[in-house]
Amino acid sequence: MKYFYKPAYFYMLIDCLMLIISLYIVLDWFPLSTPYPFDKYSWPSLYYIITWWILSYVLERYRPLRKQRFFRTSFKLFYTTLIAFGFYYSLIYLFFENRFSEYVLFSITVVAFSLNYLVLNLYFAYRYAVEYKEYNDQKIEERLNASVKSANPLDTESLTDLCNIIKAHSGKEVLNFLDKNVDLSSGNTFVFASSDIEILKYQPHYHYSTIIQLETLNNIKGINDMLCNANEKLPNNGTVVCCFESKSTYKKRILSRFPKILNYIIYSLDFILKRLLPKIFITRRLFYLLSGGRDRILSKTEVLGRLYCCGFKVLKLNKVGQLTYVFAQRIKQPDKSQKNKYGPLIILRRFGKDAKAFKVYKVRTMHPYSEYLQAYIYENNSLKEGGKFHRDIRITTSGRFFRKYWLDELPMIVNVLKGDMKLVGVRPLSAHYFSLYTKELQEKRVKFKPGLLPPFYADMPRTLPEIEASEMSYLVACEMNGVFKTDMLYLGKILGNILFRKARSS
Repeated sequence: MKYFYKPAYFYMLIDCLMLIISLYIVLDWFPLSTPYPFDKYSWPSLYYIITWWILSYVLERYRPLRKQRFFRTSFKLFYTTLIAFGFYYSLIYLFFENRFSEYVLFSITVVAFSLNYLVLNLYFAYRYAVEYKEYNDQKIEERLNASVKSANPLDTESLTDLCNIIKAHSGKEVLNFLDKNVDLSSGNTFVFASSDIEILKYQPHYHYSTIIQLETLNNIKGINDMLCNANEKLPNNGTVVCCFESKSTYKKRILSRFPKILNYIIYSLDFILKRLLPKIFITRRLFYLLSGGRDRILSKTEVLGRLYCCGFKVLKLNKVGQLTYVFAQRIKQPDKSQKNKYGPLIILRRFGKDAKAFKVYKVRTMHPYSEYLQAYIYENNSLKEGGKFHRDIRITTSGRFFRKYWLDELPMIVNVLKGDMKLVGVRPLSAHYFSLYTKELQEKRVKFKPGLLPPFYADMPRTLPEIEASEMSYLVACEMNGVFKTDMLYLGKILGNILFRKARSS
């Protein structure tokens, strides 16, 4: 290990700024017994900053962040904080017990750690932002010689044993459901009830036309690996049947199980443990280590998205008791281009002036794997007023709030500063949405920069044709009256609608 290295000076500056802010917050805002805290703690604060710098350098916190990983960087910050606190607490206890306060030291340490940890989260959220791609291609990809091999039907005894296994594991209601929808007596149907994803690896290729997983996906660590294994073993157009307890069903079950108020407290804690911790950088490993990946909370969107990601097309969904059963057809090879690590930010590929593509950052407001459901949602959901999808299951509860008040679009201010966008203008569109517009509107759109505040909020159209008419009217005005004058007129209308007519994003 090289103890001497050139530190990242900008990171050191940010670190120092966080320490100064921490000191100011504690000394100015916190209730302290001393009347002049800044005079009393000025020199100790300087020593504290110097000690923090030395510890951070020794623990290699000041190496360039682009070469570090979030997990290790967070622990380096934790060790720095712990050692600095322990050192100065020992000094206060041994030599300055009546002069300096342990409360002040503890408060400064906690605030400094919290601010630095927040900065790390923001930086790595930006760095780990996944590009949100569109996967509209559901074209069937058939493999050569991937046809199901003939097999003898099960004899009476074997069928009885299989039915007993299904009944014992999932109940009589599930047995009756599967019996109506799948030929359980066929020798080409494979049923298993295990969270061990290795089982499918040892099955022969193309021997089974239907694979049924009785264990809920909530209890399976490596859902994608299991689905990819099923994809590999199934013949062309083979079917996989799996089940899960959705987030909404889980919530209803918990809320109905406990008394009011207590039920929401229990659900909130459970949601944090089983839904949020597996998604956060630093707690993901800890969650899987302690739980083995069992009893996770999965949204319907995530499950369907995983199926499409792994090369399946959803045929139908059925609710049986507390579980949702999904029938999906194998149509193509799994998509292995994505790492599928979802942070709070996403990267969107949009088209601007002269049809040039550029990247915008937005706060993620959709469930994981939503990008794989664009075509599915388009086929199964109609457009509502405002041109958005009706009952779009991809959007999270917090995401709806963020979208309503445009909080998800705050990172796009960077694009305005970079010159890719301007304050007022037509929205930058994805390739899919752009293709829905008329040829004439497409040609006019690419003549101007897109904007953060669209003419939508000036005219408040309700349908896609009305949205097109609104944008066409704005673009024609830009051609005839000039961009600046048109933008100022529209900005006045937009602010009026937002402030006085309570216009909100749909």
